[in-house]
Amino acid sequence: MESAGLLLVLVLVLWNQTTGSGVQLIRDPDRNSSAVELDLSAVIHRVDRRFLSVTIDASLSSEEKFMSLLSSPKIRTLAKALSPCFLRFGGTRQDFMVFSPQRSHQNSGSSEDGSCDQMELPSWLEDKLKKDWTQQQLILIREDLQRKYRRVKFTEYTVDLLNSFSNCSGMDLIFGLNALLRTADNIWNSSNAASLLKYCESRGYRMSWELGNEPNSFQKKAGIRVDGYQLGQDFTCLREMMSRSRLYHDAGLFGPDVGQPRDHRADILEGFLQTGAQAVDACTWHHYYVNGRDTSLEDFLDPKVLDTLALKTKEVLKKVKLVSPDKPVWLGETSSAYGGGAVGLSDTFAAGFMWLDKLGLAARLGLDVVMRQVFIGSGSYHMVDENLDPLPDYWLSVLYKRLVGPEVLKVGFPGVAQRKRVRLYLHCANKKSYRGGAVTLISMNLGQKPASISVPAVVSSNTVEAFVLQSDQPGEEGLYSRLVKLNGDVLKMVDDKTLPDLKGTRLPPAEHLQLPAFSLNFFVFTDAAAAACM
Repeated sequence: MESAGLLLVLVLVLWNQTTGSGVQLIRDPDRNSSAVELDLSAVIHRVDRRFLSVTIDASLSSEEKFMSLLSSPKIRTLAKALSPCFLRFGGTRQDFMVFSPQRSHQNSGSSEDGSCDQMELPSWLEDKLKKDWTQQQLILIREDLQRKYRRVKFTEYTVDLLNSFSNCSGMDLIFGLNALLRTADNIWNSSNAASLLKYCESRGYRMSWELGNEPNSFQKKAGIRVDGYQLGQDFTCLREMMSRSRLYHDAGLFGPDVGQPRDHRADILEGFLQTGAQAVDACTWHHYYVNGRDTSLEDFLDPKVLDTLALKTKEVLKKVKLVSPDKPVWLGETSSAYGGGAVGLSDTFAAGFMWLDKLGLAARLGLDVVMRQVFIGSGSYHMVDENLDPLPDYWLSVLYKRLVGPEVLKVGFPGVAQRKRVRLYLHCANKKSYRGGAVTLISMNLGQKPASISVPAVVSSNTVEAFVLQSDQPGEEGLYSRLVKLNGDVLKMVDDKTLPDLKGTRLPPAEHLQLPAFSLNFFVFTDAAAAACM
């Protein structure tokens, strides 16, 4: 069989009682097998090279001193490993932020003068800020529960630090502007944004822009209702303002960052597309699976919950394509659970199933960028903890960046009951890590019993590299852990400026590979010679 044609992968579900602790070789597979079709001949979608992107929640600037955490050597080390990516600064509190420039400006972190290594946060100050941030989050949680948000003033300091952080980390900054500054006629008041753009242009800060966060909730959080038609006109106003700028006339503008379609949210998107589609470079929407306040571990592992993303995505894509067929569609903010995440779940190993499945499914359905809420900020869905140490979803994201390329390939799993617990996605491998023709099979086992994949030699050829992620603790209890193992070794930073080696395990060709219970896996077939990936 030619490698460019349809290939069969046998997926064998082994219903034994052991869970396994890593990659294992199975020489006598069970007869219970099912065929999976892989098409290596054609790319079905190509995502943006910054497909996996991250956000910094605007709550970090609720007191401007906390922005200094972005000068932490540890945070910058962790961020660099996620590039290339977009860095979105926004969220609920962006619509309560007002730029209030100080007359006497001091350089607070511009990287244009080569100060990436000079602006490091002293360790004593970092420790104090981390301690204070823990208390600040309690205030932010109370505001969210009461839906009473105070106006936050930010200065050049916030903008300088965001610019420095994004540049020194190799990220492309997207700054979210306040859409709730409005005139008596309920038209966006652009004067504050004009002041901010003028300052950023004077400093030569290259960035993209957004306007407003989840306009469907403006009424709930601020008592102001803005329909989609007016919102599109507001974006057109911003685009015209940008067009008059020497630096930002060709800069990116993204929106409307509406919540997933439901009731009037769909109306806002439709109205926006009528008047604002031509103003934006990509149409953005937000998605969360569940309510963080009443969800459970079962939800995080439920295939039916994971499949809801497909329904919502297809609905958004259909609406956008009707008005603007060539407009890219992004998940401008997304995570496991809304309301700040689910305590004890969204920052644990269990969250990885929702995150990896979202990356696989979003790419396959045709979304171009997925922005993870949140790299650092308030809530329980962050990628680094209160000590700025990486959580399981961070390590999963770094592996995805290194192993998965932008080219999406077709993988079929027809008529298999077991597919509910074994989920597969296929991409060309990242060409920065592997030579052309290599492919990466993304797989996850949502079940408490091992499953097995048998790959014929025509696709595995000579070498298969396995990257198996598991909790550091066995069984269901391990899903609540904040530590993760790669091929049996717990992942931790070597020091504040050094990540561990993230090496795969080389396996012989044509062997049956086990997916341990509750595992997230990448299998790279380095010599697949896939025509689509050459």
